[in-house]
Amino acid sequence: MIQISDSAQTHFRKLVEREAVPGMGVRLAAMRPGTPQADVRLEFAAPDELRGDEWALDCEGFTLWLDAESVPFLEGAEIDYTALATGGQLQIRAPRIKGVQPGDEASLVERVRWTIEHVVNPQLASHGGHVTVKEVSAEGVVVLSFGGGCHGCGMADVTLKQGIEKTLLEQVPGVTAVRDATDHDSGAAPYIPRASA
Repeated sequence: MIQISDSAQTHFRKLVEREAVPGMGVRLAAMRPGTPQADVRLEFAAPDELRGDEWALDCEGFTLWLDAESVPFLEGAEIDYTALATGGQLQIRAPRIKGVQPGDEASLVERVRWTIEHVVNPQLASHGGHVTVKEVSAEGVVVLSFGGGCHGCGMADVTLKQGIEKTLLEQVPGVTAVRDATDHDSGAAPYIPRASA
């Protein structure tokens, strides 16, 4: 499930030994898994800090605890440590941490949500904005709500039709149209105020 190189195990073992706490291990968890902002958190874990649902990987001299909810996102992960003249570098590669694009057999809702989170929102983030899926109808109409810098933006209609709708129609078979359910008059900090657009 997870590959831990010998050099990484040696590194962790030394760190755990320095702590001198009986039963001390290392816990690995996925933070914001399934999103483009996904990352890993690695920390010491004493026995009294465990919740009891962690998965245990027994290594020589310590236990690597995997946060149970993180397990699907950490499958196939590799942990390595490279010793350098100035110290060392720990590398954790987790190819599934940002999620896996749903296949054609997945529901329309799953495919729309994945595309919004992994394709559309990273582009809108440059303007401090994002969209949230409110509804996906049986007819393939996607209803979105704009937030952040897109809430109240004078270019929201252009973003919707020329950006988001075009992307969803091209990348998600079954989508027929995209609608905006946002009350843009209540936007507090639009990227481009509606009055100046």
